[in-house]
Amino acid sequence: MISVAREPKPEPATSVAPSVDARSPFARLADLIRGVEPGKPVIDLGVGEPKHPVPDFVAPVIAAHIKDFGRYPRNEGIPEFRAAAAAWAGRRYRLARALDPNTEVLVLNGSREGLFLGAIAARRFVPARAGRPAILVPNPFYAAYSAGAVAADCEVIYLPTTRATGFLPDLDALDDALLARTVAFYIASPSNPQGAVANLDYLKRLTALARHHGFMIFADECYCEIYSDDPPAGMLEAAGADFANVAIFHSLSKRSSLPGLRIGFAAGDKSFMQSYLELRNVAAPMAPTPLQRVAIAAYNDEQHVIENRRLYREKFDLADQIVGDRYGYERPAGGFFLWLDVSAQGGSEDATLKLWREGGLRVVPGRYLAREQKDGSNPGADYVRVAMVHNNEITAEALHRLVAVLGD
Repeated sequence: MISVAREPKPEPATSVAPSVDARSPFARLADLIRGVEPGKPVIDLGVGEPKHPVPDFVAPVIAAHIKDFGRYPRNEGIPEFRAAAAAWAGRRYRLARALDPNTEVLVLNGSREGLFLGAIAARRFVPARAGRPAILVPNPFYAAYSAGAVAADCEVIYLPTTRATGFLPDLDALDDALLARTVAFYIASPSNPQGAVANLDYLKRLTALARHHGFMIFADECYCEIYSDDPPAGMLEAAGADFANVAIFHSLSKRSSLPGLRIGFAAGDKSFMQSYLELRNVAAPMAPTPLQRVAIAAYNDEQHVIENRRLYREKFDLADQIVGDRYGYERPAGGFFLWLDVSAQGGSEDATLKLWREGGLRVVPGRYLAREQKDGSNPGADYVRVAMVHNNEITAEALHRLVAVLGD
């Protein structure tokens, strides 16, 4: 049994209030700019949709397996897909042992639905909680985390991720009473929107907490292949040889610039994966076999991923040159977003409106990506998120407009 001793600290987290606007950040953004004419031809920097070319192998693979669209696939995924995903994970990460593709890997229709259903599966899987079951999410957060928590009838606890915490949840601020009722802990590394990367020591500390208190860790690693210098560590690397209490979620949307393919995988704790599959067999759509065949080709090819990373690096080189040290900008360790401090420009909503009205730039207010904490603060209120997904020419134009509108 692992003993985790900590000094008692005030809980920095909060559950969602009934009056909170829980709509999609993009629906709220649409309301914010509705009726306001953009000052220049629009450049959409809001949605994190990769725009690099679709890899050449996609169409031939689909064509070769077109007849498989006429059959129902199995929910766990074809054996070849699960083997390819397990083999890729073994090459990408320093695992204590290889994943068993037959019992520890499941296909997903992209990571979003996997992350959502994971919360419901965890509520059924973990032992009885000491108090109202809770699910912990970073704040700001990806909307699927909290949606899954609400669907699982758990209290959503928002953990502030600020510059002071390295844009990751502060593990030292979590008390035993909260952890004793925790069902699942969502962690994204690289994080969305800040691009923060958790080191291996951080991941090992989180794993120890999960095993001591009996909750699941859901590691959203969909940005893991977009990084500036060193490849981010993975949650399975911290999990030892049995992967207990850990599930990772991956997607080809960012890694392979295939957001419309809707293919990914979950892997980890064998017992949880069995319980998760039982839920998915009755609640989740099956992944089409031809798309799984494309994924096999994608996981077996690194050249297109290396090229993707080069293209993103070029865009961040432009940000280094054009944005410089304005708005608290620092080149993120991973991911493809800028997280810019616009507190001097009136905060996230005012800056978003100004960028739209004067520059034709569509960005996302950080306030809409986060929730208010108990003290009334919102960790995203002073920021805007900028998606660096266009080609170099459009990116440079957008960044020049941004600086011209916001000033120094």
